[in-house]
Amino acid sequence: MTTTWQQPLQKEYKTLSDNELRSRIRMAKNRLGRRLLILGHHYQQDAVIEFADFTGDSFELSRNAAAQKEAEYVVFCGVHFMAESADILTPENVKVILPDLGAGCSMADMANLDQTLDCWADLTELCPDQTIVPVTYMNSSAAIKSFVGEHGGAVCTSSNCRNVLEWALAGGATGEKNKKVKVLFFPDQHLGRNTAYAMGHPLDSMVVWNPREEQGGNDSHAIRKADFVLWKGHCSVHQLFRPEHVDQVRAKYPEMKVIVHPECSWAVVEKSDMSGSTAYIVQQINAAPAGSQWAVGTEVHLVNRLAHQHPEQKIVVLSDCQCLCTTMFRIDLPHLCWVLESLVDGNVVNQIKVDAQTRKWALVALDRMLAIKGTGNPIGKNQPAGMTID
Repeated sequence: MTTTWQQPLQKEYKTLSDNELRSRIRMAKNRLGRRLLILGHHYQQDAVIEFADFTGDSFELSRNAAAQKEAEYVVFCGVHFMAESADILTPENVKVILPDLGAGCSMADMANLDQTLDCWADLTELCPDQTIVPVTYMNSSAAIKSFVGEHGGAVCTSSNCRNVLEWALAGGATGEKNKKVKVLFFPDQHLGRNTAYAMGHPLDSMVVWNPREEQGGNDSHAIRKADFVLWKGHCSVHQLFRPEHVDQVRAKYPEMKVIVHPECSWAVVEKSDMSGSTAYIVQQINAAPAGSQWAVGTEVHLVNRLAHQHPEQKIVVLSDCQCLCTTMFRIDLPHLCWVLESLVDGNVVNQIKVDAQTRKWALVALDRMLAIKGTGNPIGKNQPAGMTID
């Protein structure tokens, strides 16, 4: 996999005005035509979204890329793990580009392969008579997705997490039901906890695994007893929302509904009116009648965009703190202009390439997810997306 550092931009791109950058981006995009596909994640800033051919969540965007048969270059205006997923899903001849290699994901970085291998060794030694099924959130590296695929597990999104956990508790790919089943869920502890709790599993059936501590910071009995081992990871944006923010909104706006992403803490989700994926949040607000009031617990760029799109509703961010994805924010007009003009000149920069072995098992984990969801549309065949499941 490509892991090089972002090279400094040429001074020229830093001195151009936004209008000059927009003009040059449009010109480069027109010259590349259908050979180019630009993907813009929901959390991306508006100036970049302006040039996106598709806007959405990470996996939805990757599937859109796989469906475009004329595209030679996919410029993913998101973060590193998203570009990896796009490279896994698209044909070998398609080159996936991340405008700024510094655009990573703090959550994905909280679970690396070495730590995962150590955790797996500990769990299999401590629970030799149990079936352990690994499940990883889409917001993880290709290496973690590959590990999950090779060890009988599957990937999940925030929309289909419950379906995947039910599948895992039934034995996962092994189908082994004669032994106690334990789910190893990573890298976001909150999505795992909130989903399992909503399924009826008590909080004391879950332990948190801290990869920096021996046995994850747990005693052997607690590990053996647990039904869910939740990796100690979180989203740096959604952890900023706190229960008192919900209380403050309710005091100020008694008629306002609170809708949050399940990457928020359990306490925040429990206090909210609704919880769901980014796509779910967008769908709920799009379908709401005029006069509706929403406090939204997710990334501020998306909340502001929804407020702009729906002036007939009152839409505010749940917290007054600046809850933005700072790594996503690294993708800007200068970087986008640079990568597009490089392509016009015949130079591919910042290509994200997943090696064949990692790609193979990551595809297995992703295909299992789609089979669980029942789309009948395995991504290994690069078929077009049939539904949004992020």
